[in-house]
Amino acid sequence: MDRRTFVKSFGAAALTVGGTERLPIIHTGARSAASLVVDPTPKFEISPYLYMQFMEPLGTTDGSVEASWDYAKDDWREDLVAATSELAPDVIRWGGNFIRWYRWREGVGPVAERPWMYNLEWGGKETNRVGTHEFVDFCRRVGAEPLMCVNFLSDGHKEYWNTIHGENRTGDANEAADWVSYANDPDNAERRRHGVDEPYNIRLWQIGNETSYGDRGFPRDEAIQHTIEFARAMRARDPSIQLLGWGDDYRRGGFTGDYWAPAMLDRAGEYLDYIALHMMGMSPQREDTVLRGFEYQKDPERAWEEMLELTGVVERRLKEIREIVDAHGPDKGIAITEGHVSFDPHNANPILQEWLSAVYHARTMNLYLRNGDRVKICTGADFAGTRWTVNAVQIPVPRGQSFLLPIATIMRLFNRHKGSHGVMVRHAPPELDVTASRDENTVYLHVLNTSYRNPVEASLEVEGLAIRGGRVHEIAPEDPRAYVDRNNTDTFVPVEKQLPPGTTTWRFPPRSVSVVELDVAVATAMGDVLSATSSAA
Repeated sequence: MDRRTFVKSFGAAALTVGGTERLPIIHTGARSAASLVVDPTPKFEISPYLYMQFMEPLGTTDGSVEASWDYAKDDWREDLVAATSELAPDVIRWGGNFIRWYRWREGVGPVAERPWMYNLEWGGKETNRVGTHEFVDFCRRVGAEPLMCVNFLSDGHKEYWNTIHGENRTGDANEAADWVSYANDPDNAERRRHGVDEPYNIRLWQIGNETSYGDRGFPRDEAIQHTIEFARAMRARDPSIQLLGWGDDYRRGGFTGDYWAPAMLDRAGEYLDYIALHMMGMSPQREDTVLRGFEYQKDPERAWEEMLELTGVVERRLKEIREIVDAHGPDKGIAITEGHVSFDPHNANPILQEWLSAVYHARTMNLYLRNGDRVKICTGADFAGTRWTVNAVQIPVPRGQSFLLPIATIMRLFNRHKGSHGVMVRHAPPELDVTASRDENTVYLHVLNTSYRNPVEASLEVEGLAIRGGRVHEIAPEDPRAYVDRNNTDTFVPVEKQLPPGTTTWRFPPRSVSVVELDVAVATAMGDVLSATSSAA
């Protein structure tokens, strides 16, 4: 059956209208502590855009876009394309802080005529060898949807209106609208002059980036006014595009809880499909933290515990933003368009190459899927670079094989093995963080064993369905400090194990991340409903 038939077969009452029901793990006394019980009723359709990465030129700070281009072949590095295809992100976003001074026309047309630009935050210069055409081409090669972030009057940062080099680097609503036309209008003369006859059909567009961070940009009311202006101009060129508007909290050195989302949705909500925020600034919670420098190496177990604690910040912020969005109706999604931890040294702590970081990554990804009725786009890392360990993909320079860091390994595992609809975990052992989904004949469990020392054996049950067998895709290195680098690229490749027919228990190793695929048989009553619906269809 297709997805629509699958959902209809359970009846409209089985679904949460408007997608406002979350999927908590419910711990009740009615079950054995070792029971892992799933209610297979589909609650919401999982977004096709859920697992996202973003690409940003980072200048001299971390060779990212420039390091991704093979100038000898004048094409993308083959090893980066291969690694990204393995990661298989749903969406890749062209964005980041650089969008405040990015002029998109400098990155289109004949390569020899493209001017270079100063990288005004990250240092150095950018050649603009990679622009709209090259970025969309990369996305298509790896099976991702492109998402363009537009220059939103430099997010109100006036230093980009007249830089130290005497340039005006700000972009207005008409410039953003012209980019939509260039990308999507089949008859756009400018794109056709550049030798591209077919439109790019870019559907996802974000208005601005981190607009509420600090006092140098727009105040809230002005940002909302300009969001409406940009949205009207861009939709006038292509009404079918989907727009992301900024809704994160106002920050001055930390989280304040003063989210822009309520006012943004009240005044500009009719123009927006998603409210965007960044899950950034995830810094150590303890004053005597071991998550600075190399201190974690002296006490790996405590580092694991601290990283698990840090997911509580993600959970709290996610709860806050979804309560705001819930209050504004069923038609708005949450888009987490950037997100990673922030340890010293800045964006380059080596723990993020080790399995010790898996507890943060896996639980955060589970939190996003558990709230998948609202979270439609999520990002757990920057995309690709040469130095930062907050990247998903590491690019060795000057040559070598690009490889996936632990966060990318987990995102790949969870994205490859998931159903079409989220379902509820009714009960799970307290050490296990579990999120579930399903399609017609398979239930998928994303399982993190948060225990550093102990395995957890759980009995598996899907209410009303018989488990016929299945598979377990498991990442469980014996050494919690197992790592990846350019010489050890396959450390965290999942091991597939069979779940034989009749097996209803599984032992999850300590510190493991697994996907359990349960092949299920439909009980008689539900089977009658499925058969009748399929026949009618």
